Order: sequence, then structure tokens, then C-alpha cells
Amino acid sequence: MTTKILVVTGDAAESLEVLYPYQRLCEEGYEVHIAAPTRKKLRFVVHDFEPGFDTYTEKPGYTWPADLAFSEVDPGQYAAVVIPGGRAPEYLRNDPELRKILKSFFDADKPVAQICHGPLLTAAADALSGRRVTAYPALELDMQSAGATFQDAEAVVDGTLVSSRAWPDHPAWMREFLKVLRTKAPAT
Repeated sequence: MTTKILVVTGDAAESLEVLYPYQRLCEEGYEVHIAAPTRKKLRFVVHDFEPGFDTYTEKPGYTWPADLAFSEVDPGQYAAVVIPGGRAPEYLRNDPELRKILKSFFDADKPVAQICHGPLLTAAADALSGRRVTAYPALELDMQSAGATFQDAEAVVDGTLVSSRAWPDHPAWMREFLKVLRTKAPAT
């Protein structure tokens, strides 16, 4: 039986932060499912950094189907979860079903990969207190308010939690997450 990994996301997620881990984990031999508030075609965005802008810009990105709705997720069927960033976490953190899903991964000490604004979801699930994390740098105060110690680094590993700042850090993020996965939940 193939080891399954869950990606939780929604509209306005950063395209690269969904599709890079999705494809990389499939390449490693994992079965990857994307869950969203409902089963539908999701519309992702592309965030980029432009000279003269104080923050990132946003453009339309790829579309991709959600395999299942949050209400259909059985966390016990999944060995790990990936939490992409973009704008999606801003509204997804209000979803009580998603918070329950994420809490179950932390309660079972399963691997969790989060990037960019994704840590807004784990903060909403009250899972960051006492942890070391990184996130998009503008979230430093949010991470501290959630009880985490913020580190400005490509990837931060705290037990089974692997976090990263944004898509430019993908190689370090996935390298560290795959180390955790190969130990806790090898692909079969």
C-alpha cells in the first residue's frame, strides 16, 4: 500500500507552493491528495518580487482540482500533511474542520510541512506554542503571538514540523521534509 500525504489548500494559494511539493512527493513514490473546503477546480496565484514594491505582487496562477473536501478527510489515512502559503491560509484558518484535521496530525506527531503563510493555519490550530518555526518574514509577529520562536532561515526543523519562508526556499524545505518523511513515513 502506498503511503499517502495530504496537501491542504484553497483558492489563492501560491501555485509553486502547492505544485512543487505535490510533484516532488509523487516523484518520491508517495500518493498525494489535495484537500480544500470543497471539491472543485482551485485557482492558484503567483506571487513575485518586483523592484520598487514594498511587498510581493500577485498574478493569476495555475488551476488544479481538489481531490476531496475537508469534510471528507480522514487524517488517519495520511502519514503527513503539507500546508502551502499564498493568500489561502488567511481564510482557511477560520475553517473548524481544517483546524481539527491539522490538530490530529500534531497530536499523532506526524510530519507537517508548512511554508510562507501556511503557518497561519497551524497557529489557528494552536499547534505552534513552544515550537521553532520560520514563515514569510512579515509573519514574525504572528508566529511569536502563537507562542513560537521565529527564525529567519530557509528551513527550520522542530521534530516532525518543517517550515520554510517562501517558494525561493523550496530545495532546502523539501530536502529537510524528505529527511523527516524517510524516517517517520517512508514511501512504500
